[in-house]
Amino acid sequence: MSTNEETKSPAAIADIPQPVPALTPEAVVVQLRAMRGQIGEVTPLTPEQRVALRNRANKTPNPILQASINVIGALDNVSQAIGQPAEVVRQQYDEANRWTAVEDELRAMLNGIAGANLVRRQRVALIAGQAASIGAQLARNPDHAVLVPHVQEIKRLKSFHRRKKATQAPTSPPSPVKATPSPQTPQTQTPQAPAPRPTAPATSGSPQS
Repeated sequence: MSTNEETKSPAAIADIPQPVPALTPEAVVVQLRAMRGQIGEVTPLTPEQRVALRNRANKTPNPILQASINVIGALDNVSQAIGQPAEVVRQQYDEANRWTAVEDELRAMLNGIAGANLVRRQRVALIAGQAASIGAQLARNPDHAVLVPHVQEIKRLKSFHRRKKATQAPTSPPSPVKATPSPQTPQTQTPQAPAPRPTAPATSGSPQS
């Protein structure tokens, strides 16, 4: 007796990929904290420190950086002076390049999680706004008097939020009033008499009047 249904063996069923259950936010936090504890070096920086270090690192291009590392291995005196062998410095350089992939992956994950959370909040805000609007309309009917205190509470919170937002808004300082310059009376210049012309000295033998 044959049937159209094929009986699958347990091994064939095991080969079928099973959907991975989604993690809860709390489980993600636990795993991230455990992963952070397994990372060898984590250095939180302030925005000012990050900008300063990035500016210093960007001043040295990779070709110059690699050529400078080669100087360490060219002479033992250089390695002894800086206290680091060339192999260790090359390993640090390689680790820095490899951890950039981790940065990109974590940054992409953070952007995706933050974007999904913004969508969730926008969705909840839309639903809540619709509920408040419908509740306000239904509360006008005495049969739905149970909604009245909820609608009044929403109005009170909105009014409080508007007042708080208004007090926190920065007020621009009043522009200083410029003093109007008073008209100046034109000064008349008194004409000066011309200076007397010097007389030529009298020469000897000349007739005197």
